[in-house]
Amino acid sequence: MRQRFQPHMARRPLDAGGHRPAAVLVALEPGRGVWLTRRSADLHNHAGQVALPGGKIEASDAGVEAAALREAAEEIGLDTAGVEIIGRLGDFIVGTGFHISPVVALVPRGVALRPNPGEVQAIFCLPFATLLDPAQPARRRAYWRGHHSEFWVWPHEQHIVWGATASILHMLAQQLRKSP
Repeated sequence: MRQRFQPHMARRPLDAGGHRPAAVLVALEPGRGVWLTRRSADLHNHAGQVALPGGKIEASDAGVEAAALREAAEEIGLDTAGVEIIGRLGDFIVGTGFHISPVVALVPRGVALRPNPGEVQAIFCLPFATLLDPAQPARRRAYWRGHHSEFWVWPHEQHIVWGATASILHMLAQQLRKSP
């Protein structure tokens, strides 16, 4: 996996404009998959949705990577001492006003995670077998707020993985599927 995210790998950061800067951690556990959360139904933004651990970049954060690690520690109890940052995916802007920078990292095998009950309802893993399946994700179309929109949906037995999270996972899958 490290070979897919070399430090010199070009990524196009987007102009944040008036969007709020945010960072998410794309936490990959070797032999298992990518860790996701189901957000608490009581949250103001994206309540009850599947997400990558992350949130707003604070002025006190040393950068995007520091923000992603801080948020993962707060939301899922990730011990950041054993985390290895291996790269970033392209920035992503969502309709709710956030400019998201996805940070890709390896976490130790058998990592112990615990949800912060104020922010996270559940923590679960999307297996590498699903991410690497060339038939996934599915493309769906819906009518919302007067417009037709298309979006990715990843299969999971218990959760619907769609929206910005599904799009970021699609970028991840494309990177992982590339020949070395």
